[in-house]
Amino acid sequence: MSDNQNSFVEFSYADGGVMVVRLGGDWELRSGMPDVGVVEAELGAHKDIKRLSFDVAELGEWDTSLLAFVIKLDKVCVQSGISMESSALPEGVRGLLALAKAVPERKGARRGGAEKESVVRRLGEFLIRSRSTFVDGLKFVGETLVAVGNMIRGKAVFRRSDFWMALQQCGVDALPIVALISILVGMILAFLGSVQLKMFGAQVYVADLVAVGMVREMGALMTGIIMAGRTGASYAARLGSMQVNEEVDALTTLGFSPIEFLVLPRTMAMVLMMPLLCIYANVLGIIGGAIVGVGMLDLTVTQYYMQTIGAVSLTAVASGLIKSAVFGVIVALAGCMHGIRCGRSASAVGDATTKAVVSGIVSIIVWDSLITVIYIIIGF
Repeated sequence: MSDNQNSFVEFSYADGGVMVVRLGGDWELRSGMPDVGVVEAELGAHKDIKRLSFDVAELGEWDTSLLAFVIKLDKVCVQSGISMESSALPEGVRGLLALAKAVPERKGARRGGAEKESVVRRLGEFLIRSRSTFVDGLKFVGETLVAVGNMIRGKAVFRRSDFWMALQQCGVDALPIVALISILVGMILAFLGSVQLKMFGAQVYVADLVAVGMVREMGALMTGIIMAGRTGASYAARLGSMQVNEEVDALTTLGFSPIEFLVLPRTMAMVLMMPLLCIYANVLGIIGGAIVGVGMLDLTVTQYYMQTIGAVSLTAVASGLIKSAVFGVIVALAGCMHGIRCGRSASAVGDATTKAVVSGIVSIIVWDSLITVIYIIIGF
């Protein structure tokens, strides 16, 4: 028998391996309650127990302390392979016990007592998530390619107004930020180049450095990163909000393909506008370099212009434009995929937007490196 002020626990036994737990007194938090370890020790002393039941004839007032005791005892019975019969418990306790079992405890809720996961387990879970993300991305790309094929055959269904609106959003509306960044990048390239070229008296070649750097690399790269942070995030937020509001489900119910109706116009608009934005960034970057060259290096406008014309070739321009088109595909697909695969909560929209920006920028850097290596191999 265990006694804790007014509440107590006693044990009796019946045929067939049944142990009866008699609960008596007032079970209230203010007066404490018996430890479930007493019952666990009793079960350990009698290995032939197969079923546990209750006797609450002497039970008085009770609160959640009784429920906590019964839940702990239920876990002990489960671990010992003993069935617990709760029909004799008060109706309120039975109802709360059923509710507690219906809603399992969230994993990791008890951080204080939880053991740290091993590095191998965390690595395995990361690889599993990465594989799932990779497969999901391939599936999304395949669905987009099917939608593009339907558009070429004239069977894709989307609103032309959405396409023109997307053109404006990723084109005209992006001109100010692209202009600011491009001019500053051109000025930075010219200033850094001039510091080294002055040592050899070759300041005039600053124009060559800025022109080649902007046309072949920096124009497309900076434009892609800008659009990933601006338009890619916008795509993810818009489509994610539509997913939360069940608008995507409504389109599917009405027989429209969300990929064709939502993703296709945005992707095509981005692919068309990125090369134009790249040309715009190249010109303004060269102008930014000219500001430094003419203003700080005592070059004339004619000298700077002639050096730029001599350094830039059609091959260099084409290499940058090809990169910009690839970056446009990456930005559009990253933003649309994370948006349309968004969860159903407001926080999920924020997570989707963050993932769209991060994955877009990382993918741009990776593909820029791969394309550059391919250019070197083929001599482009």
